[in-house]
Amino acid sequence: MAGSLSTRQLAAYGALGMPLTALLLPLAIFLPAYYAQLPALTTGLVGALLFGARLWDLVTDLGVGWASDHTRSRFGRRRPWIVLGTPVLLLGAWALFTPPQTATWLYLLGWSLIAYLGWSMIMLPYQTWGAELSADYDERSRVTAAREIFAVVGTLIAIILPNVLMQRGGDTGDGLEALYWFLLVSLPLCLLVLLIGVREPKRQRDGHAGLNLRNGVRLLTQNRPFRRLLIAYLLNGFANALPAVLFVFFVEHRLEASQAELGFALVVYFLSAVLGLPIWLWVGRHWSKHRLWCASMLWVSGVFILAPFLGPGDLVPYLVICVLGGACLGVDQAIPASIQADVIDEDTAAGGGGRAGLYFGLWGLATKLAIALGVGLAFPVLDLAGFDAKIDNDDTALWTLGLLYAVVPVVIKLCVVPVVWNFPLDRQRHAQLQASMS
Repeated sequence: MAGSLSTRQLAAYGALGMPLTALLLPLAIFLPAYYAQLPALTTGLVGALLFGARLWDLVTDLGVGWASDHTRSRFGRRRPWIVLGTPVLLLGAWALFTPPQTATWLYLLGWSLIAYLGWSMIMLPYQTWGAELSADYDERSRVTAAREIFAVVGTLIAIILPNVLMQRGGDTGDGLEALYWFLLVSLPLCLLVLLIGVREPKRQRDGHAGLNLRNGVRLLTQNRPFRRLLIAYLLNGFANALPAVLFVFFVEHRLEASQAELGFALVVYFLSAVLGLPIWLWVGRHWSKHRLWCASMLWVSGVFILAPFLGPGDLVPYLVICVLGGACLGVDQAIPASIQADVIDEDTAAGGGGRAGLYFGLWGLATKLAIALGVGLAFPVLDLAGFDAKIDNDDTALWTLGLLYAVVPVVIKLCVVPVVWNFPLDRQRHAQLQASMS
């Protein structure tokens, strides 16, 4: 699709990000803590099970990405996968969000596999579709920013809706069920808006590597920006996953805050992301994307390192951290996704066109592996430190929680910055790639 996209087109594309992220928040934050409190499960076991379920994505993400690249239908390559994945995701989400109190490890593992499969069938073609909407270096940031704004709206709904029910006497289980009903209504509606309001671009040139496995793998491994971005993306995702999966534990056990205060902190954090994204994009409007990403990582590291020093009753200082750190969230999500689309052009220019789905399958795999590492590392380490979500914990367990929640993520982000700082694909290089493909 040539030229600038209209606001209507951007909104029609971005809208699907709202229900998808309304689902992602409970999957990443609420569900691990909720299942850890069930009688038949423990914190360490839940972490191990969710890590194992994420390994399933080694197969599904690459499979869906490859298959959507090779799909031939009158409806396009990406649309059929999104439509087929919707009922799969809704089925898995219903079971995960409404578990019986007697739920065992097999229940959690089995339904997680189904939900993650549905998620892959929707999210990977959806992100790939976004990357294909424009070939312009800056326009791609508008596309990903539109998706992230709707994603933050979905996140706020996922926070506010359960908290409203809890204020009226409900519990976490009631909140999760309410989120499912929101998903059941909003996901099909937003999908319909996408299908009607956004035209899927025509297939790019195939190139030789797109059809030849050996040549394709060779180009993939020789794509230096791809390798570099994938490493940075995985590490940064791991750094983001740790505080995400430990947020409930940190606020409830370290700050000793109430459920209402927990919900308020999340609202402040994600509302700051909505307000912060346009500010960051304006500040970095003349920067290369990778430098803007580095600036956001350095900023959030300087803010977040203060979190381990907080204790019971320190809600106000924590809210300040939420405002300053949350302001970086949007750019930390939107800019790497925009760079991903640019990196695919390296492959296309080298003769491997038509493989955007495979690339986003690899990035989707990195995203989920990062979350899996967050749960798979943090929960067992907490278990070894004696942390128990069902009781009050000693100083050793609480300090371990603080280190995993803030110090480890900051160290990781500071290691990512040198990897990204001199990223070889800037605005000038991208213009050269576009010229070679025209």
